[in-house]
Amino acid sequence: MSTVFASQLAASHGRPVARKATEASYDYADNGGASTLWNTESSFSSQTSSFTDSRSGVDNVDSYASGGVSEDIYVDSPEIVHLDPNSDDVFFDTSNAETVYKAPDHDGLSFSEYNVTEEKPEQMLDALAKAMGGCGTGNPIDDCWRCDANWRAHRQALASCAVGFGRNALGGKNGPIYVVTNNADDAQNPAPGTLRYGVTRDGPLWITFAKSMTIQLKAELWVSSYKTIDGRGAEVHITNQVTMKRVDHVILHGLHIHDVRPSGASAIRISPSKVVKKGTSEGDGIHIWGSNNIWVDHCYLAKATDGLVDITKGSTDVTVSNNYLTNHNKVMLLGASPKDTMDRNMRITVAFNKFGPGLVQRLPRARYGVVHVLNNDYSDGWGLYAIGGSEDPTILSQGNHFNAASTKEVTKRIDDGGPTFGGWQKWNWASSGDVFLGGAFFTGSGAAASSSGVYAKAFSTSSRPATIVPAITKSAGPLSL
Repeated sequence: MSTVFASQLAASHGRPVARKATEASYDYADNGGASTLWNTESSFSSQTSSFTDSRSGVDNVDSYASGGVSEDIYVDSPEIVHLDPNSDDVFFDTSNAETVYKAPDHDGLSFSEYNVTEEKPEQMLDALAKAMGGCGTGNPIDDCWRCDANWRAHRQALASCAVGFGRNALGGKNGPIYVVTNNADDAQNPAPGTLRYGVTRDGPLWITFAKSMTIQLKAELWVSSYKTIDGRGAEVHITNQVTMKRVDHVILHGLHIHDVRPSGASAIRISPSKVVKKGTSEGDGIHIWGSNNIWVDHCYLAKATDGLVDITKGSTDVTVSNNYLTNHNKVMLLGASPKDTMDRNMRITVAFNKFGPGLVQRLPRARYGVVHVLNNDYSDGWGLYAIGGSEDPTILSQGNHFNAASTKEVTKRIDDGGPTFGGWQKWNWASSGDVFLGGAFFTGSGAAASSSGVYAKAFSTSSRPATIVPAITKSAGPLSL
């Protein structure tokens, strides 16, 4: 077994870096085009050391008790998460994995803790802000539009700011502005001025809100193609499932979606001329089904019945960024079934999100597809695992900030009865430039992170250094503007 230290796989703002040891400290040094540029040949040396396996799975999580904030989880404090013992997940035993990414000790601290202490990430952020005229945050999405003091007059410029696999999502760009003035809802015959009326119109539409409001949807909300729901400038709460089914080019920004329960069988309008009969909804916060070019940014997601964000049935080119997710069990599902082989073409970017307290699993959980997980803040830990998967997904974890609570292992391979494609040991999962605190570790498999040819397909956008992730994700969730 090889143990790969976080210090060997460092990522930087827009360029590859490596670590250079000095007598007193470790410094960033340019690596001449190698390291983490995934379209070039690169290599990292490996160190072999003894490693005590800290995998403990559900045994490290307090026993379940009834009651609480949602149907499948309740939270006593950020570090005590109670699980439903009826979970049917079966995990492969990875205790003999050949590659484990973790942080070594350095003068009594893990390398990552030493790094955070000594490198003064706030100085790096100050430099970034200065370079952008004083408004830069280091978050590439926010810096794209928030530096414009006149952003309200240029709302549609947001559509040019997406990164990752969902970067081409147009939403309602070049369409008229539609203003929601009424928080009422009628699933079949929505009135003008309501949100449902706007999302079911033909053609591109940029949807904004006249004031803060809570919208209690009577049934799940089906959003049609070429729509942006832009909550900036208002506080917008939605309490039911938001669905994108067989659509293209949708942007959701600045919404609070929470307390979602399955709605009963309903007649739901999906266009000016079409109403569909829909059975009971899943009770997801957001469900993206067979859809392409989708961007979910700066939303608050909590306390749904099934998943907070489910992306299924061949959906691809999706970015989930800058969201604040909290108080939930099954957080983010990428691929719903071993039978859904169409998800082999799925490409998902999960970036700049704050995974808050009270989350148990699926941060995210993937089947078949390609997932780039970068610059997310996992400072509040996780109950069962953070990143999981089955059916041979390719997962590149880059520049994330992992801080383990009771459960130390970041990853889990799930045996759901589907094809294993030669065994989990062949699945390509790698960590590059991640920070590991509190004993956190990432079990790698398949090709090493240095295999640029393998992970090029999973690289969707440049990573920032993991040391500044808590700072660049501090505005995750809807913004107060």
